[in-house]
Amino acid sequence: MRRLQLVLLAVCSFSFYSLTAQENPDLKEKKPVSLDASFFYGSILEHNPDINHLITGHPTGFIVSYNRRTYGFNEWERRYNYPDWGFSAIYQDLHNEYLGENLSFYGHFNFYFLNRNAYFRIGQGVAVAGSPYDPETNYINNAYGTKLLSSTYIALQYNKQNLYKGFGLNAGFTIIHYSNANLRAPNNSTNTFAFNVGANYNLDYEEFPDYIPEGERTKYTEPVHFNLALRGGGNESDIVGQGQFPFFVVSAFADKRINHKSTLVAGTDVFFAYFFKELIKLQAASFPETGVTGDEDWKRVGLFVGHELRFNKIAFVSHLGYYVYYPYEFENRLYNRLGLKRYFTEDISAAVTVKAHGAKAEGVEFSLGYRF
Repeated sequence: MRRLQLVLLAVCSFSFYSLTAQENPDLKEKKPVSLDASFFYGSILEHNPDINHLITGHPTGFIVSYNRRTYGFNEWERRYNYPDWGFSAIYQDLHNEYLGENLSFYGHFNFYFLNRNAYFRIGQGVAVAGSPYDPETNYINNAYGTKLLSSTYIALQYNKQNLYKGFGLNAGFTIIHYSNANLRAPNNSTNTFAFNVGANYNLDYEEFPDYIPEGERTKYTEPVHFNLALRGGGNESDIVGQGQFPFFVVSAFADKRINHKSTLVAGTDVFFAYFFKELIKLQAASFPETGVTGDEDWKRVGLFVGHELRFNKIAFVSHLGYYVYYPYEFENRLYNRLGLKRYFTEDISAAVTVKAHGAKAEGVEFSLGYRF
């Protein structure tokens, strides 16, 4: 688990570095910075009845952030209305003796609207669970099966800057998600919905550079390309103690880039999840009333459509799929995939994605792709 999360953090950090690399090294880029801090108060959402016993209080905590502000130095910044990128940390007391306190670290983006008086933030990172599941000392916590977790948070904020000598105020709401992506059971996860209020400070409020105009928007398209991607990772079924097993996915798909920002994709996945083999054996032997014989095929085939949102050489990947070959019933026939993809060249890419059924993750996929 530790190695998995460190790799995930390294990929995210590299993605942020790649995104902010200068497109024109002959220009001297200024680097304005802002800081913000917020206190939050909220509730754990009952997305799964299995965590009902863990919802006993109202979580509280703090969010602190470092933001690199952009002003159009790179072309992608102008297309997205000059977003911020940066890093943030969250301390959360879940006000439940079995969940304890979590500490998490993220890379994030702020996307502005309403004349830059509001923004939408999305952050991805890792968290340290203060009181994870332990079969002897903390078996009540069926939300976090590991000490290290993956974490995502989103925030919608009203953000008034430079009210007085660089200081401003912000308020809004935040959703914080903790999960280990089914690397180890149990993994029922938590989602905290919280209201927050805080302050911000612009270090360069007296010398912030003028925004570079976007200029005339140009059309951009590419012909259809075919892709092959090999994905892999490790996971465990929902049965505690069954053990972790590798999985592999072979994906073949076509893509069509329709403008600077968007690429449409469609294709097929072939899934080889080895924990399925053990789960089928266990159900056939222990739960014959389910009708599982033990001879069911553990492989699956799906068709999917999707989208890639491009930021320079980075893409946010979103897929929605349906199993057309589904010999063993597990979760449901619809699946989805979300994550980040990095293009090293026009033909070679790597990605870290989470494959799930709705809000229930099946595994973190590490992939390499080739575009023909």
